[in-house]
Amino acid sequence: MNPDDPLLKILACPLDKGPLHLLPAGDDHEALYNPRLRRRYPIVDGIPQLLPTSGEQVSEDEHERLLKRLAR
Repeated sequence: MNPDDPLLKILACPLDKGPLHLLPAGDDHEALYNPRLRRRYPIVDGIPQLLPTSGEQVSEDEHERLLKRLAR
């Protein structure tokens, strides 16, 4: 998935229905992130896994690291 993908504009968090941010593959696997709830949803083989149970709660330190990555 790339940052210009039109699909990103319509994807929403399954819990709060708000927008998600793309975390490009780097140290981690590609994922979508909801900074409001601090939840990360994986992208597997190009398919976002957006079931509420697929999301992973991130720690405070991880949240800060992800926010810095998004600011780039």
